[in-house]
Amino acid sequence: MVRVEQRDDVGTGVILVTLDRPERRNAVDHDTLLALLDAQRAAAHARVVVLTGAPPAFSAGADLAGVREDVFAADLRRVLEGFTDLTCPVIAAIDGPALGAGAQLAAVADLRVATAESIIGVPAAKLGLVIDRWTVSRFTHEFGWAITRGMLLAAEVYRGDRLHIAGPVHRLGDLDTALAWAGEIAGLAPLSITGHKLAIESLPPEHREAPHVESARDSAWASADAHEGRRAFLEKRPPRFTGE
Repeated sequence: MVRVEQRDDVGTGVILVTLDRPERRNAVDHDTLLALLDAQRAAAHARVVVLTGAPPAFSAGADLAGVREDVFAADLRRVLEGFTDLTCPVIAAIDGPALGAGAQLAAVADLRVATAESIIGVPAAKLGLVIDRWTVSRFTHEFGWAITRGMLLAAEVYRGDRLHIAGPVHRLGDLDTALAWAGEIAGLAPLSITGHKLAIESLPPEHREAPHVESARDSAWASADAHEGRRAFLEKRPPRFTGE
């Protein structure tokens, strides 16, 4: 479930989008992706969008139940690109885990507010999976090379206070902090902000898939290790990877 609320109490044109599956720690399933696409359409004329998750998490990752992985991946990409295509700023208000797909949603926000204890990371290497090159590029631009390498090559998770010092988290605080900031931004010149966002989003190089990278990702997703990683996760035990 995704809740979309107009929050003119904090600033004209502020829309709050909330991932609301607390029983699944806001894991993103296919219905959530479709609801996020609807939310983006509803926010087409917003001044600021605040994206958050209902307690106790921002989003614990992807929930692939009941949908083919290729369909899920394609629609996740549409959602991620949809947030970057919005002409207004998107603020991620992170309180709790933002892992996997949750970290991807945090990465496509323009600005990030997080509590000190929140954690952000991509546990793909614990599941035998490889994320797409577009997302890797987005992480390097938003979080920096060093943090991205830690997340992807060592499955490191980073606390909000550490990321605030490093730069990817712009302010420490909770949802109220993010909404107050959204209200301030909503009072700025919207055409200036739109022009700047379009310029920023045009800076990264073309995100075309390199054939060898795409092949490596496909091999990982189809591997016995990927099956073992997901089974181990469900069985709450350490995975036994063989490289096959």
